[in-house]
Amino acid sequence: MGLPWIRLDTSTFDHPKMLDLMDDKQYRAIVVHLAGMAYSGKHGLDGYIPKAALRVIGGTAADVKRLVAADLWDEHDGGGWDVHGWKDYQFSSDEHEARRQRLSERGRKGADALWAKRNGTD
Repeated sequence: MGLPWIRLDTSTFDHPKMLDLMDDKQYRAIVVHLAGMAYSGKHGLDGYIPKAALRVIGGTAADVKRLVAADLWDEHDGGGWDVHGWKDYQFSSDEHEARRQRLSERGRKGADALWAKRNGTD
């Protein structure tokens, strides 16, 4: 199961790596980077972007070169790329699933307690 959302730091667009891309007018590469992050999160890939996904996220080989050169993506052994620093800033799919289950269990217990109180069976 993938992530329903990814974390995006409020300083993303004033980070030196992004500022360098903006100075070079590489806005498409920036969008490909963000789309790659969303794709990886959605599909539970923990920062990995398979080569086959490049077309889906609107990227080109030139965009990849720019993102790798900017140290935003790393070459992945066996093909594709890893979002640089993903594990430092994002939940892994396993962490998200464990968190979702904990919250679901707490919600179920809370609902049970509420219904028991309303029905006088607490």
